[in-house]
Amino acid sequence: MLTTSTTSHPVVIIGAGPIGLAAAAHLYEPDLPFIVLESGPAAGAAITGWGHTRLFSPWQYNLDSAAQRLLEASGWTAPDADALPTGHELREQYLEPLAQLPQLAESIRYDARVTAVSRAGVDKTRTARREETPFLVRIETSDGHSEDVLASAVIDASGTWSTPNPLGQAGLLAPGERQALAAGRITPPLPDVQGRDRERVVGKRVMVTGAGHSAANTLLDLAELDAATTIIWAVRTADLTRVYGGGEQDELAARGALGSRLRKLVDSGRIEVLTSFTITRFSLEDSLTVHAVTPDGEREVSVGVLVPATGFRPELGMLSELRLNLDPAVEAPAQLGPLIDPEFHSCGSVEPHGERVLSHPEKNFYIVGMKSYGRAPTFLMATGYEQVRSIAAALAGDREAADAVHLELPETGVCTTDLGGSCDAPAPAVDACCSSPQLIELSVGR
Repeated sequence: MLTTSTTSHPVVIIGAGPIGLAAAAHLYEPDLPFIVLESGPAAGAAITGWGHTRLFSPWQYNLDSAAQRLLEASGWTAPDADALPTGHELREQYLEPLAQLPQLAESIRYDARVTAVSRAGVDKTRTARREETPFLVRIETSDGHSEDVLASAVIDASGTWSTPNPLGQAGLLAPGERQALAAGRITPPLPDVQGRDRERVVGKRVMVTGAGHSAANTLLDLAELDAATTIIWAVRTADLTRVYGGGEQDELAARGALGSRLRKLVDSGRIEVLTSFTITRFSLEDSLTVHAVTPDGEREVSVGVLVPATGFRPELGMLSELRLNLDPAVEAPAQLGPLIDPEFHSCGSVEPHGERVLSHPEKNFYIVGMKSYGRAPTFLMATGYEQVRSIAAALAGDREAADAVHLELPETGVCTTDLGGSCDAPAPAVDACCSSPQLIELSVGR
């Protein structure tokens, strides 16, 4: 609950994606003041990077309850509940109308990138009266101007889209990776290979790295280009079973079909697969040479362009002056980390969690949405909606509502995503997993 010494300041929400705007809607209902700080020029700005992709989950699972109540009160009609929206449709038909509601619009600031969060006049080492001191949120505007905003609480829903994982081994950039990026030989995550980015790949020898749904969708899109486009799929794993997924048993039919189609293309030879392929460095000549280690020794593969689909990680530098308790493995809130560690859990086995699990030693500071899952790739958008509902209830002083978390997730054995921002995913009963291109499950960022 907010303390009396800080209630004169609003709750600051970082990010105007699906989870950030849902947080705003849930704070609006109990009449708690808030400000949404969005680094882009519009709501859901990060979605423009992957808007060509289609979600696995239909509209009925992509809408937050409080947001939907506000929209319907304004005369908005929800899209066909069973239709699968693209990212662009999600933004145009849901996020933009939501952000334009007068109840929210006057409290959203665009082109306001958060660079740091601390306590006003108090650094990380100071304990005295810390909880009574308002947060200081430093922002940078598009014209380079810096400004400090005071807050009673901070909800970081900034996502992970801006921080893709490096391609090298051991979680590090591979030597030569920056140069290859600068030369345009490595694309941004989730390129639109059939549209905006077609000329970068068509007729070329293309390598796709990663073993999640983002990689799978990109591979399917590439396979529909002309036969002169050669496709190589490089993965660190030795087994592709999880990528192919549950097939007809998958609770999301679109996701099950994705794995089945991909397996057929691999079996037919249209896609060449390199398993147990760990990239060690890149070199640039007439082409991009990818150097790797494999069980059979070192290997070099020359390609025209490489498409990375290796996931994302949270940007934690802006939170360095806060007292956080993060899981040492996945960099999620410490109580959440063991529940979502991908070595032990799929998204269907994650326990429902709310404000208590997401709390930190820094009172009234929360990381939510995709960023709350740190490096774990199994976030569901429905999970994010329940997170912010619980947090808003706690800030409003309704402990009972905050602790009454409700989320049932299907266990299909197919719960991997390498999108960043905030994924979505629900299935017939309630939810399903995140993913990417052509058929994905939501990913948003700041």
